[in-house]
Amino acid sequence: MLREQPGYLEARGPKQDKEQTNNTQEREEDSQTPEEAIESSSLLLRENLGEDILAKLKSASPSFFERLVVELLVRMGYGGTRKDAGKAIGKSGDEGIDGIIKEDRLGLDTIYIQAKKWDQTVGRPEIQKFAGALQGFRAKKGIFITTSDFSKEAIDYASRIESKIVLIDGETLWNLMIDFGIGVSTVAIYEVKKIDNDYYDEENG
Repeated sequence: MLREQPGYLEARGPKQDKEQTNNTQEREEDSQTPEEAIESSSLLLRENLGEDILAKLKSASPSFFERLVVELLVRMGYGGTRKDAGKAIGKSGDEGIDGIIKEDRLGLDTIYIQAKKWDQTVGRPEIQKFAGALQGFRAKKGIFITTSDFSKEAIDYASRIESKIVLIDGETLWNLMIDFGIGVSTVAIYEVKKIDNDYYDEENG
């Protein structure tokens, strides 16, 4: 066949390949239902927003990032009020703990926070240091938050130690910020409606 001949492949070049890719994408878009098109566009907008959030966080000061982390945890239901949670920041000095927050409004347990505004992957040694800091405070629960990601070794280590350490990477962080409305604002809300068949059922109406 012509497509299998060397001359055809050489003459084809990257331009034709790009055009074929574009045509394939257009056909996939044309085959989508309106609801699917809205959903895929929404996901794309969310991804773009997430990238913008991470860029903002990486350019912010460490103190701003630590305050943001506490505000997010409070919005998620930890620590009671923002004022109470804010008092915990900085109490532990430079001993591997960036913040302390109550697990609930009554303060029945305490969660220790480590917030790393990094570009590079967080490895096992950093998690080990954090785990050691938790032991120094006789703490059993911690949250390690970063703008980057965690190595496989770091994730494996955190899953095996006695202390409960939750790892939140950059992607999880921006998703939580969007879900709980931290550092973002709503531009528009779209509703998708469908026929209510029960309403038009005259026999049962």
